[in-house]
Amino acid sequence: MSSLRVYRVTVRGVFDGLDEEQRAFLRERAAEHDLLTSGFTEEGALAYDAALRPFSHRVIVRVEAGPDEQAHALAAGELSAIERLEALGMPYRGLRSSAVCTDDIRIRR
Repeated sequence: MSSLRVYRVTVRGVFDGLDEEQRAFLRERAAEHDLLTSGFTEEGALAYDAALRPFSHRVIVRVEAGPDEQAHALAAGELSAIERLEALGMPYRGLRSSAVCTDDIRIRR
């Protein structure tokens, strides 16, 4: 019997070589991609600030439990970020990821 584990993956990077059209596109949507209000979603949430340089992509991924589950979660999160950025036509570089398994979080009362 297999079980799924839920991870919150954050992929960080920088936009690289944006042209004016791409900058205008991002500026028009900046309010819906605010760093302070974006959360983790199944589709992934892209967040950036007015500088249009650093960004983060926050996504919830589910992976099979096992010894390499965190590596699988990180790979799935990065793939989600790459697909999102490429779909928007945004050049990027320097991706780095971190993951937290929500199943392991203990809530103190």
